[in-house]
Amino acid sequence: MGLLEHWESFCVIVGSAAGALIGLQFVVLTLIAEHPPVDSRAGFAFATPTIVHFSTVLLVTVLMRMPWHALTTVAALWGVLGFAGAIYALVVMRRMGVQRAYRPDLEDWLFHVAAPFAGYATLAVSALVVPSNAGDALFGIAAAVLILLFTAIHNAWDAVSYHVLVARAGARGS
Repeated sequence: MGLLEHWESFCVIVGSAAGALIGLQFVVLTLIAEHPPVDSRAGFAFATPTIVHFSTVLLVTVLMRMPWHALTTVAALWGVLGFAGAIYALVVMRRMGVQRAYRPDLEDWLFHVAAPFAGYATLAVSALVVPSNAGDALFGIAAAVLILLFTAIHNAWDAVSYHVLVARAGARGS
């Protein structure tokens, strides 16, 4: 399992960031809860996926640090996570289409559907590559984790700025 030992610092940095950002996201959601959107389905389309992406990053990095006897075992878990996440990205796409609190623009579709789907698909494909080329597959896992982390950071910032600059301004104006 020598390959995973080389990823220790990466896992500590990325996993810690994901854990801290999950906590921060809960604080932000608590602060903006006083003005919830008219359509509660918007939370399932925009807020919940951000927590799912942060949690996936945390889980993948924790799995990388566990003392596995075979890399293929953890690769199977990464593959399941990647496949389930790709399906979840499609569920989010449907939820974005049915909610009526906000009309998604191109950036929303890119960062709430396309980028997460790419991250989860990369995770799944990289897991499949582990048996034949574990070293390169780990770089794919790292890329997937970073895609999900930076996507979730973008989406968290986007939600906060929307609630502070648009929703609150609209509430004050009415």
